Amino acid sequence: MSEDFPMMHNRKRTGYVSPAVIAGIISLIIAALLLLFHAALVFIIPLAVFIILCVVAPFFPTSGFFLRVVSRGRTGKNFVSLTFDDGPDPETTRPLLKLLDRSSIKATFFVTGERAVLYGDLISEILAHGHDIGNHSYHHDPFLMLRSTKTLFQEIESTHTALTRFHISPAAFRPPVGITNPRLDNVLKQFGLYCVTFTCRAFDAGNKNVRGLSGRILKKVKPDDIILLHDIRPGRDITTEDFLREVELILAGLKRMGLQVVPLTELIGKPVMLRIRDGERT
Repeated sequence: MSEDFPMMHNRKRTGYVSPAVIAGIISLIIAALLLLFHAALVFIIPLAVFIILCVVAPFFPTSGFFLRVVSRGRTGKNFVSLTFDDGPDPETTRPLLKLLDRSSIKATFFVTGERAVLYGDLISEILAHGHDIGNHSYHHDPFLMLRSTKTLFQEIESTHTALTRFHISPAAFRPPVGITNPRLDNVLKQFGLYCVTFTCRAFDAGNKNVRGLSGRILKKVKPDDIILLHDIRPGRDITTEDFLREVELILAGLKRMGLQVVPLTELIGKPVMLRIRDGERT
C-alpha cells in the first residue's frame, strides 16, 4: 500500500452478511442432510447450485451477491440520478457538460484513472461544473474481477492517486461492467470506498449502441433509479450530436414523467466524493 496516500483507511462494516455466505451455509446444511441418504448427492446438487450462483449472480449488478452494493436510492420520492461511465472524453464530455448545465442537472462521472491522467483538463471542468467524480478503475478491464487481488488493488489505487491531483478523493467505486467478485470488498475497505452499481441501463455497449438509447431508458426507469450512461465518443457511424440528442430526450422524458434528476449523493444519502484539504478528506 502506498505510503504517500494518506486518505486510505480501513472502514469497519458490521451487521451485513453477503448472500454468498448465506448461500454457502445453506449449501452445507443441504449437503449434510443429503449425506444421510446418498453420499454422491452431496457433491452433485448443493455444490453445483452454489457454483452456478457464484458464476451467474455477479452479472446482476443489483444483487450484491459478494458484497453490499448501492444500486438505487431509498428516498421514496420521484427522484433519479444520472451517472456517466468510462470517460472523460474530449469529444463528448465537454459538450455534455454544457447540455447538463442548460438543464441545471448535476451528475456523477465514474472515470478511469488512465483517462483522468490523459485528460486532466476535463476532470477539472467536470468539477468546476459542480459534478461528482467516482473511481471506475484505471484501465477499465472488463475482466478485472478475474485478475489477481494485487491487480485489483493497483487498479483502484492508481485511479485514486491520479485523482488526488485535483484535490478530490472518491468515496464510491463502480466496477467495470458492474461485475463484482469475493475479493472486492476487502480491497475497497482499504480505501474507505463503497460499491455503487445501477438499476437502469440501456445496454448501449459503451456508446456503441446509441440509437434508441432514450427510449430504452425511459421505458424502464422508475423512482429512485440510478441511471447508467456513458460519456465516451460513440462508435460506428454514430455522431456526438446523435448521442447528445439522446441525452436531451432522456432529460425531457424524465421531466415529462415527473421524475426529478438529483445528485447521486442526495439519492443514496451518502457522499460520492470528498474534497482533500491539507492532506485530509472533508
